[in-house]
Amino acid sequence: MGALSHLRVLDLSRVLAGPWAGQILADLGAEVIKVERPGSGDDTRAWGPPFLKDALGENTTEAAYYLSANRNKQSVTIDFTRPEGQALVRELAARSDILIENFKVGGLAAYGLDYDSLKAVNPQLIYCSITGFGQTGPYAKRAGYDFMIQGLGGLMSLTGRPEGDEGAGPVKVGVALTDILTGLYSTVAILAALAHRDHAGGGQHIDMALLDVQVACLANQAMNYLTTGNAPRRLGNAHPNIVPYQDFPTADGDFILTVGNDGQFRKFAEVAGRPQWADDPRFATNKQRVANRALLIPLIRQATVFKTTAEWVARLEEVGVPCGPINDLAQVFADPQVRARGLAMELPHALGGMVPQVANPIRLSETPIQYRSAPPLLGEHTLEVLQRVLGLDEAAVAGFREAGVL
Repeated sequence: MGALSHLRVLDLSRVLAGPWAGQILADLGAEVIKVERPGSGDDTRAWGPPFLKDALGENTTEAAYYLSANRNKQSVTIDFTRPEGQALVRELAARSDILIENFKVGGLAAYGLDYDSLKAVNPQLIYCSITGFGQTGPYAKRAGYDFMIQGLGGLMSLTGRPEGDEGAGPVKVGVALTDILTGLYSTVAILAALAHRDHAGGGQHIDMALLDVQVACLANQAMNYLTTGNAPRRLGNAHPNIVPYQDFPTADGDFILTVGNDGQFRKFAEVAGRPQWADDPRFATNKQRVANRALLIPLIRQATVFKTTAEWVARLEEVGVPCGPINDLAQVFADPQVRARGLAMELPHALGGMVPQVANPIRLSETPIQYRSAPPLLGEHTLEVLQRVLGLDEAAVAGFREAGVL
């Protein structure tokens, strides 16, 4: 039994941040019922190519994007723009512990599915709202997508080649990182609300905003600005506070060198055949290396090109200096450590064949992650859920289908 197998989650969210939180809860054992629009469902079902291939190698209608965030869930189609659909969702919420939604601020109030309305039917409900800008403030009514938030929230001012370099300019992160981080923060908030409910009783409303999460995750760069008043600039792959901590060319490509302290720098200098660097007053301490970055980095680049990436990694690992290659995804999933940890896996899919998945990184000794089912087809569990959870018979469900509610 999973750690959260006693909980039921009603997932009204689409795209990535909300579904990511729902998938984490589902992986931890919670029953997650994903409510989708009849006919189309979650927007990401159509965000392809690529699409899943069936057992015969033909493309299906299941986009890889959708498959990344909806494992271990049950899909139920309900049109809650209609009164009958609203009543069904309210009944499901009355029997749930958690609800996740990412509609615009106030968007669900018109259907009687906002927090205040559902709190009246289930005072124990933990209701997590995920929006671009939160429930308050001058931007509250705006829609927010990850890419826009990466720009508005400052991340793109820190990501990309430095001004003056060829190809300089702002660059977004290669995955929707703000959405993922918001999903993670939402999961933490939900678990905190559960702990409070277990201790003191009563549910609560959780107000999560992509912009809030993005600004919070600026981490040391935010503090660099707040303590100095100087806005950090793009440094490419370099680190604003540590030197050397970036990519360097090798005889056959590039590798990443991440020197975290002065002892590691001395070891690196010895392996590089430049032991004098560690005693040079310009480079002996990290503070001095940061101040003299422009002098040191070209010297390191001149030294690293004489060994291959594999040679640098092997030599530096021997002496405990952190480093590594720059892998593409084919190399990532072929890496022996990634394979040993089982990070690539497969689940049987309803359309036949197997669907690839990336494993959950949480490792619990007593309640391990369970992979119960592949991401569901649109409406795959409508009949089963409405019968089991709401006690409806087949005739009642058939009537809703004929009326276009399901």
